[in-house]
Amino acid sequence: MISVCILTKNAAATLKATLDSVRSFDEVILLDNGSTDDTIAIAKTFPNVQIHMSPFIGFGPLRNEAARLARHDWILSLDSDEVLSPALLAELETIQLHPQNAYFFPRHNYYNKKRIKGCGWDPEQIARLYNRNFAKFSSSQVHEKLEANHFTRLSSPILHTPYRSTADFLAKMQHYSTLFAEQYRGKRRSSFAIAMAHAVYAFFRSYILKRGLFCGKEGFLISLYNANTTLYKYLKLAELNNLKI
Repeated sequence: MISVCILTKNAAATLKATLDSVRSFDEVILLDNGSTDDTIAIAKTFPNVQIHMSPFIGFGPLRNEAARLARHDWILSLDSDEVLSPALLAELETIQLHPQNAYFFPRHNYYNKKRIKGCGWDPEQIARLYNRNFAKFSSSQVHEKLEANHFTRLSSPILHTPYRSTADFLAKMQHYSTLFAEQYRGKRRSSFAIAMAHAVYAFFRSYILKRGLFCGKEGFLISLYNANTTLYKYLKLAELNNLKI
């Protein structure tokens, strides 16, 4: 048996689709860290969902806390803007899981209802299915990774819509840049010049090297977002390191 674990905060715009895709699982752990929209009300309409609350302690620690709350040892960790494809649901019903293996899925990323095949968004593989007795997430505040000794790849995708509006870009830029600065305070150097250099390279990498150029206006906007997020990550880090910028 698999327990689905989902982290939420103000996820009303995407949560219903996520929960609809995991109706067949007998237990869904929803760990919320302070939603003020209809997230909790939506979750309460699904009988297989158990709602828990936690302050924000970092994405890695939150994923591990959600796994601890589950009844089953097998954990499928999802974001509140991810949907299991019908093909992946069918694949999960047929495979034999090995406790010492963690499992990768392809993730298809969408913006403006368009699958983005550049900007570093594709191809993408994420490890989210594991046995909690043999694997766990890192303690990172952001960009947490599943730590396991063995990994196996599945063929069917998770569908992901990380940004639905300009406001989503701005909100995530603010949130993730702050988490980055807090995580690397005193561990990495930064300054205005370093921030600018990283930002310029982030745009070049996303738009040129990662082929955002071929993704239309969406590719340009995503590349610009990547550059701005990188700029503010390092500017905030410089401030926390008490450097002049």
